[in-house]
Amino acid sequence: MPFDYATRLKKLPPYLFAEIEEKVKVKQREGVDIIDFGIGDPDLPTPAPIVEEIKRQLMNPENHRYPSSAGECDAREAVARWYKKRFDVDVDPNGQVAILIGSKEGLANFARAFINPGEKVLCPDPGYPVYAQGAATLCDAVPVRAPMRAEKKFLVDVDVLPSDAKMLSLNYPNNPTGAVASKEYLTHAAHWCQETDTIFCYDNAYSEMTFDGYVAPSIMECCQGNGVIEFCSLSKTFNMTGYRIGYAVGDSNLIQGLKKVKTQIDSGAPKFLQKALVYALDMYTSPEKPQCVKDNIAVYQKRRDVMVTGLKRLGFKIDAPLGTFYLWMKIDGPSMKFAEKMLNAGIVVTPGVGFGEHGEGYIRMATTQPIERIEQALERMKKVL
Repeated sequence: MPFDYATRLKKLPPYLFAEIEEKVKVKQREGVDIIDFGIGDPDLPTPAPIVEEIKRQLMNPENHRYPSSAGECDAREAVARWYKKRFDVDVDPNGQVAILIGSKEGLANFARAFINPGEKVLCPDPGYPVYAQGAATLCDAVPVRAPMRAEKKFLVDVDVLPSDAKMLSLNYPNNPTGAVASKEYLTHAAHWCQETDTIFCYDNAYSEMTFDGYVAPSIMECCQGNGVIEFCSLSKTFNMTGYRIGYAVGDSNLIQGLKKVKTQIDSGAPKFLQKALVYALDMYTSPEKPQCVKDNIAVYQKRRDVMVTGLKRLGFKIDAPLGTFYLWMKIDGPSMKFAEKMLNAGIVVTPGVGFGEHGEGYIRMATTQPIERIEQALERMKKVL
C-alpha cells in the first residue's frame, strides 16, 4: 500500500513545466522536429578557460574531499572581490557570503531558516515558481501573490502590499517578463521592507544578462544589506546551469540562518566547482563584463532582435527586453491553448499561467536557439496563426 504524501506536498499545484516536457517527449517519439523555446537553459557552451580550470581542479585529490556547507574560504573571498569590482560594495566574506548549490537551492533553504507555518510570503506573480512553492508552501507558509502588471512595467507596487508578511521576494532582471528595475525602485522597495519588518529576498540571477547599455544594480547598493539577502548564480552569466553553483550575499543574520540550514541538509558545492567559481568571478577586473560574457550577450542580443522583429511582423505587440534571454508576449486567449497550438507545429513555448494567475494571456519564449532555428520557427508560426 503506497504511503500518502505530506499535506504540504499535496498543496503544491501541478508542475506545469514537467507536464510540458512529457508532451514534448510524445511529439519527439512521433518524429516531430521540435524547436524548443521553453526552458531557460543556455545552449551556448561554458567558456573554454573555465572548463579547463574545472578539469585542472578535478585532478587535485584535495578537491575530492567534503567541502564546507557554508562555502570554502577562497570562494567566499572571490564573491566579496566580485561585489567590490562589479558594484563597488564591501561585503564581509566570512559573515555576509554563503556558497550555494545553485541559487534555486539557496532560495528554498533560506526560507526554512526564517519562515514559520502560517506566515505570509509575498511572491511576484507572474514569477519563478520557487518563490511561492519552494519558499512558502513547502514551509507551510501562505504565498500571497504580488501582481506584476504591464501598465506598471511589471514592477511590483510594494506600497499596496500587505504589511504583515514575513518576506518579500523580487527578481530583476525578471524571469519571466524580462523587466528591469532601477536603483531608485529597489531602494524604495528595501525601505518599505525595513519599515514593515519584512525580509527582502532579492534574486539577481540575471544581473549580467543585459542589453543596450543597461547595467543591472545589486540590492546591496541600495540599503547596505540591512534586512536583505541577494541570490546570484554562475548559471546564466557563464552558461553553467548544469554545474549548480551560486552564492548569497547580505545581512549577516540572514546569511547565518541560511548557513545553519545548509549544515543540516547538504555538505556544500564540490570543491572543484568552488575553485571554478573563483576563476570565473576573477575574470572581472572592473564593473565591465569580461570578453567571454560580452560574447555570450552579443549572441543573445542578436537572437532577441531577430525574434522581436519576426514576431512584430506576425502582428504581436512586443518590446525588446533590456534583461534576461526571455521574451514575454501578450497573446489572445488562454496561454495553454496557444502553447498547445505551437506544440502541434513543433514549437515549444511556455504558457504564462505556469508563472501564476497574472501570467495568463502571455507566453514566454527563451532565445536559446540559433538564428536559423528561430527563423524556421517564425515561418511555422506564420503558417498556423
